[in-house]
Amino acid sequence: MNAPMSSQLQIVLAELRRYHSQAEIAATLEVDKRTIRRWEAGECVPPSYVITALKQMLPPGLPFDEPKADFTFIDLFAGIGGIRQAFEMIGGRCVFTSEWDSYAQKTYRENHPSDGHELNGDITEVSTSDIPDHDVLLAGFPCQPFSIAGVSKKNALGRAHGFQDETQGTLFFDVARIIAAKRPRAFLLENVKNLISHDKGRTFDVIRRTLRDELGYHIHYRVIDGAHFTPQHRERIIIVGFREPVAFDFDAIPLPEKGRRPLKDILHKCDGSEPILPWDGDRFFDHSNRKVQDKYTLTPKLWAYLQQYAEKHRAKGNGFGFGLVTPESKETRTLSARYYKDGSEILLYQINTNPRRLTPRECARLMGFDDTFRIPVSDTRAYKQFGNSVVVSVIAHTARLMHQFLVNETLEPELPLTEQQIA
Repeated sequence: MNAPMSSQLQIVLAELRRYHSQAEIAATLEVDKRTIRRWEAGECVPPSYVITALKQMLPPGLPFDEPKADFTFIDLFAGIGGIRQAFEMIGGRCVFTSEWDSYAQKTYRENHPSDGHELNGDITEVSTSDIPDHDVLLAGFPCQPFSIAGVSKKNALGRAHGFQDETQGTLFFDVARIIAAKRPRAFLLENVKNLISHDKGRTFDVIRRTLRDELGYHIHYRVIDGAHFTPQHRERIIIVGFREPVAFDFDAIPLPEKGRRPLKDILHKCDGSEPILPWDGDRFFDHSNRKVQDKYTLTPKLWAYLQQYAEKHRAKGNGFGFGLVTPESKETRTLSARYYKDGSEILLYQINTNPRRLTPRECARLMGFDDTFRIPVSDTRAYKQFGNSVVVSVIAHTARLMHQFLVNETLEPELPLTEQQIA
């Protein structure tokens, strides 16, 4: 982890280690000692409430200078906070959040309870005057069809048809109007890979022209597969924009090789080493019997149906069907928001019994969330939320690339990068 979110986390941990061992800190927070080691090594970052808990462990009256945030950002279409978490890792401070889904709001609040700002709902109902100034705009906006019908007619009539016209009625319009009003130093937008080819490329063309030609930003984009970081095939497009020209390059930090982490790395451990998380208890894993709860194993009826469905499509020459994986698998199919229905895209093989779904905790790990991430909603809602989320490590990779251009006045890249930054 480079210096920034270390800023808060690393400074607090370093001070705390003068008084407590890793084991003592882990025991107080009720997490595994390995989790503390990962925080110290910069391999992952805990939710913001953990930093508050760490500060409370410091001796009373100890002078402690709160590190100033390197930059501020807003979190639009925030979901459960995956993009936010990545930018907090590099020293950013969130000053505005918008998420319309009440269940996602519940999960977001549980993991970011002390924001210092209200969690806003539907962004289409928020005036730009109510949004604070910020350095970076973050948005995992949903992809909606863009209607460009009528543009030729408006041209003929001599009427303007900038982004207000071409994007009106889509949620991207709200991203564009906020960028236009607030002129942040940079932005990061995330979407599905198919955004590029949607409507024969017209949708992405409107987005690109809006950001570049109408709003005047210098944009860069790349499709990145989550399999570089977790054992899941999950391709998403990342669009990065800067108000000023900078030497940003997606290739500046090489992506880790795919297949480094087998699926067993994120599965519950049945050898007695599975950590007992107080916020999970035995909800997902039966610690007494060292096994995943039986409810995640498919019923005979559902397993028979999925096999029949797959066979029917195989006979037609189609590739539809369930995705069966083992603990040694290096890559699963993409976790989707419909996973709660039958779990068919990722089914884990089990000896002498039917396959099972991943538990919500395993889904969280598959998406790059640390075990300190809390899941306060039902399994059905949790599956939807993780299926709609980002792979945190993909965003963190991009955030590290952006960081130097958010905190330095120079436009020249600080290369070469250290091995820690590449890891």
